[in-house]
Amino acid sequence: MKLVVFCTIVLITVCFSCKVKTPETSKKAVENTLSFIKTNGTQLVDDKGNSIILKGTNLGNWFVPEGYMFKMEQVNSPRKIDELLYELVGPDSLQVFWNGFLNNYITHEDIKYLKKIGANHLRLPFHYKMFTDDLYMGERNAGFKYFDRLITWCREEKMYVLLDMHSAPGGQTGDNIDDSYGYPYLFKSKSSQDLMTKIWVSIAKKYKNEPVIIGYDIVNEPIAHYFNDELEDLNHQLFLLYSRIIEEIRQVDQAHTIFLNGSNWSGNFDVFEALVDTNVVYEFHKYWFDVNQEAIQTYLDFRDKNQVPIYIGETGENTDEWIKEFRVLLDKHQVNWCFWPYKKMNNPRGIMNFNEPENYHLITEYAKSDRSTYAKIRENRPHIVEVQKALNQFLENSLYKNNFVNKGYTKGLGFSSD
Repeated sequence: MKLVVFCTIVLITVCFSCKVKTPETSKKAVENTLSFIKTNGTQLVDDKGNSIILKGTNLGNWFVPEGYMFKMEQVNSPRKIDELLYELVGPDSLQVFWNGFLNNYITHEDIKYLKKIGANHLRLPFHYKMFTDDLYMGERNAGFKYFDRLITWCREEKMYVLLDMHSAPGGQTGDNIDDSYGYPYLFKSKSSQDLMTKIWVSIAKKYKNEPVIIGYDIVNEPIAHYFNDELEDLNHQLFLLYSRIIEEIRQVDQAHTIFLNGSNWSGNFDVFEALVDTNVVYEFHKYWFDVNQEAIQTYLDFRDKNQVPIYIGETGENTDEWIKEFRVLLDKHQVNWCFWPYKKMNNPRGIMNFNEPENYHLITEYAKSDRSTYAKIRENRPHIVEVQKALNQFLENSLYKNNFVNKGYTKGLGFSSD
């Protein structure tokens, strides 16, 4: 009898101490879960109809390395950076470097910090090769591996992620931005369009039930201004491609919001011949201009005329004062925004900064040198040991714990700089 009483008391105690089963705790868990975000007129809203203004930063340089952030000047696209580093340290050390870079440059600690200071979403630039058998940054078909890891972090921190195809098959821009060969061949190549569509459908299939993903940014900054003599035709081809990809995504995913860039570095909305889906955000990018109403009026007019949300997916790269002035203007007009980028090396024009390694100049000087022949490569290549030390230090310096905040820039965004 004593044993029965004792067991009963233990059972009651356990039940009352198990907080996760109480109605109050369950309610809190639901409240802390992100919901799918959809468009409602000019606004973005959650599943309860509450409006949300996107405020965040781009995780630039992480999955799409850029020459200016590596301080390599004309060596300015992922494949050119990869080639230069291969020349400097060889294939095995290069693979070790890329592995360290992918694991160090952005970590859970970075995401925690961004949540703490007030960001509510991140734009994630990625390269299409992360979803192919091509060797890219030392790996093949590694896209979902790294997406899943970031999504897990963001789920824990209650932050949204916008997936941005920054480099598309064939090249959508025709410059270093898309890792292309100098022309937007995407719009002339059926095989490239087929591959791009296939990748987006595979992403949509996998994440159709994942509310942490706020949407799919179909392609970054299509059609550079160098091709304005072909702009009318290229715009039409881009519109047709947008329509096709949206239609195929919707066959597997009806929930997620689609983000569509204008042409001409995302600034030209003439590409939108019609509104082809009801759950679309229209995206523009804009750098280096005088802050005034006129700078964004075209996009405000488009929003109000068509009753759709707009989003500036990239801006920044400027002084602290300019950052604040433009952010205030965007907030005044309730424009969703995402400044570029989160982190840089030895550069205050971003939220976070880290020191350039000692002897890193050996790499930057080699990048400026004549590498046109094997003889020139051998002649100008610095000693591998010193280069390896610099790359190892780069990986260490880029870790969150070794970063420091650009306080003026961060305050300019309206975020906490603590």
